[in-house]
Amino acid sequence: MSEKIPITLNKPKGGYRWTICSLLFFATTINYLDRQVLSLLKPTLEDVFHWTNSDYANIMAVFQFSYAVSLLFSGPIIDKLGTKLGYSWAIVLWSVGAILHAFSINIGHGTLAVLGWTGLGTLSVSVVGFMVGRMVLAIGEAGNFPAAIKATAEYFPKKERSFATGIFNSGANIGAILAPLTVPYIAAKWGWEEAFWIIGGFGFVWLFFWWLFYDKPEKQKRLSADELAYIESDHDETISTNTNSKTDKISWFKLLGFKQTWSFAIGKFLTDGVWWFFLFWLPAYLKDGYGMSTTEMALPLIVLYSMTMVGSIGGGWFPVHFIKKGYNAYDGRMKAMFIIALLPLVVLMAQPLGHISFWIPVILIGIGASAHQAWSANIFTTVSDMFPKKAVGSIVGIGGMAGGIGGVLVTKIGGSLFDKYKAIGHIETGYGYMFTFCALAYLLAWIIMKALVPKMKIIHI
Repeated sequence: MSEKIPITLNKPKGGYRWTICSLLFFATTINYLDRQVLSLLKPTLEDVFHWTNSDYANIMAVFQFSYAVSLLFSGPIIDKLGTKLGYSWAIVLWSVGAILHAFSINIGHGTLAVLGWTGLGTLSVSVVGFMVGRMVLAIGEAGNFPAAIKATAEYFPKKERSFATGIFNSGANIGAILAPLTVPYIAAKWGWEEAFWIIGGFGFVWLFFWWLFYDKPEKQKRLSADELAYIESDHDETISTNTNSKTDKISWFKLLGFKQTWSFAIGKFLTDGVWWFFLFWLPAYLKDGYGMSTTEMALPLIVLYSMTMVGSIGGGWFPVHFIKKGYNAYDGRMKAMFIIALLPLVVLMAQPLGHISFWIPVILIGIGASAHQAWSANIFTTVSDMFPKKAVGSIVGIGGMAGGIGGVLVTKIGGSLFDKYKAIGHIETGYGYMFTFCALAYLLAWIIMKALVPKMKIIHI
């Protein structure tokens, strides 16, 4: 039985920390809007450029691999630059990357010319051009979660972090909901290039408000003394006042020596690919399985991603139920995560029952995707539960890289399976295999994480 620690949840006067949380929410919304545009335009673009599922998988795999590698570096960069400047550079870069998709043909020709490759045809030119755009987008987007988690660690005490993380992480769901509401309309009215232009420009609007409202808590004039004391109320973490602390470097190899790092990384490796699959392949699934057009699939996607909001916010709140009972943050979180890991098992029935109505897989996958968001809100917060604030960005980066590599594998395997079974007229078999993995991944991840870190242990670096 875990040692129970009495928790007092006294609320301070003032709530400026929630203003910061709202900024993180909108940044995450924009983040997912930008990355979702291509998946929604896949039916259009594969007709224009004659892509196969493997071509699309290769483009997405470049995004995921670039995202994974960039996460390894983005954490330390955010730690070094600080949250305000680091987040600013991230959103500028990914907004530019989003807009670059509109120039994919020119970029493809230019890239092939620089590399000295000629005669590869229009198909290869388009694939290469989109790969470059996705790579730039990924490098910038890799800064979102390390920066947001770091801002959460700065502005929230541990007992509120999973809830705050759940709120800003729900921006992913809002982005996924807004995308099918806006992208098909923009593409139909002005063209697919303009969809990338318009959606990509939102990040620059957010940047204005970020610089207007964000500063470190100790320098934030809008923050009351009472709320600042509440934010700094954790007694198990010492905040260094050494003026040279900014020059301290934490080696990745040192961080990899902790089982807590491996627990987070393996949890991300096994489960991030599931969310990537739901995000990037569901429009293709609705087209391949039910013959839906981009506009016809809007309502099912909106319903599905609306369901995930419940998981994101509810998942952040769920551990508080156990923490209020006296469990420490990690033990309460792991109890909640075990229950969450059981929910995706319903996805096993998506394909067998899909012949009845497309709404059955939509609802079942929606439950699985909702569980992922609940899982995500908690797995991120296990880092700030056990590591000091100065290491949070780096640990999130390491775990994010592991999750990105897992996502690459899921995407590449999925693309190959879909092309293989589509060629023989049984593409539903390929989706069946992928849904089986999606259903089981979380339970396997939880078992490994619990084996590596049975009980909470605070890391002192």
